[in-house]
Amino acid sequence: MSPKRNDPVAAPTLDGEWRIRYGGTEAVNGWRELENRAASNLRDAWETMRNNPGPGPGRPTSRHHQLKVGLATGTHSGRTLPRWQIEVTGGDRVWYLLDTDPRTVWVEYAGAHPKATD
Repeated sequence: MSPKRNDPVAAPTLDGEWRIRYGGTEAVNGWRELENRAASNLRDAWETMRNNPGPGPGRPTSRHHQLKVGLATGTHSGRTLPRWQIEVTGGDRVWYLLDTDPRTVWVEYAGAHPKATD
């Protein structure tokens, strides 16, 4: 069965880990493409989202940070949440919304560097 919106991205979480879920079909398709192009780097990004997705000691970095100005937040299920980016490769990005209350990361984009940040 193909993943659908709100389906888990990975196995159930353990203590202290974050849930990772797809925010929409575009994210599912982009994730699959990145798996084919840069599986190892995408796994590193997944580990970051699972264990250290947001602000805290040692974060952000040039490859992992909250987006700025008009892209700094996004909406999921009617709630405004901070939007973060991980640079998977020089040309590929994962954008996600950080939902701290249920400790959930909503992957909203995975793919080539979005023109919106240029």
